[in-house]
Amino acid sequence: MDISLLGILALVCAVVGVVGCIAPILPGTPICYVAILLCQWAGAGFATQDLIVWAVIAVVVTLIDNFLPVWMTKRFGGSKAATRGSMIGIIVGFFAGPLGLILGPFFGALIGELTHNGSDSARAFKVAFGSFAAFICGTGMKLVAAVYLTVQVVNFVF
Repeated sequence: MDISLLGILALVCAVVGVVGCIAPILPGTPICYVAILLCQWAGAGFATQDLIVWAVIAVVVTLIDNFLPVWMTKRFGGSKAATRGSMIGIIVGFFAGPLGLILGPFFGALIGELTHNGSDSARAFKVAFGSFAAFICGTGMKLVAAVYLTVQVVNFVF
């Protein structure tokens, strides 16, 4: 079994990409696509149409993940303060560990909405739930795409 330097770099990119699906700082799915390109450069022989489809998936999932929280927060009646709170909650939650990462968007949107309109706590909880649901959906989509691309990389390398 001959594992090339490009294969090792592709595996590293794939792992970083999967982690990036959870960490809000790293663009996980595009990093996994870079791993696919490294495999192709190493001689994987992926079909051109597969590379194009995977690129489109990486871009679409990334765009959806970036716009879904804003859309869902607004859809559930949230203000700009709730949207900003959700984003801050994601970042603060990242440093608070796995539970913080999951609950950060919820509490960020809740605090943001309560700051904007403290008299309607029921609405604030509804908005916070919308932000939380968007985070879970976006992260789930990114993970599915990243894991699929990682499986392609692992199949090529091993």
